Amino acid sequence: MKLLLVVACALVDADRRVLIAQRPEGKGMAGLWEFPGGKVETGERPEDTLIRELHEELGITVKEPCLAPLTFASHAYDDFHLLMPLYICRRWEGLVEAREHAALKWVKPGSLRDYPMPPADEPLIPALIDLLGA
Repeated sequence: MKLLLVVACALVDADRRVLIAQRPEGKGMAGLWEFPGGKVETGERPEDTLIRELHEELGITVKEPCLAPLTFASHAYDDFHLLMPLYICRRWEGLVEAREHAALKWVKPGSLRDYPMPPADEPLIPALIDLLGA
């Protein structure tokens, strides 16, 4: 089974809310909510991936010292196994905008389960609740 390394980021605002992004129509798992991020390319470090993906997807600039690893998910899909580290980021430059997603929402960690997510994202929620509160 192929192993896929995807990195995700929980952007946290001043009100301790986390940004989630809705997958657009035409993509796998369209309509589900996820933490922004993307596939780690060959020769790329996870932090570099997040810096690139957050700029492409959300139009923001993130500096590496502002990324802190929190937890990870390991999930077997039918045709690949996903390993997904989750980073926390509380500081960035620019205004968050949906460049590649259908919608964006700022959500309190205790309400994240109210939004349907891909199976690999769901196990990340308890660590966010532990860190930020419900």
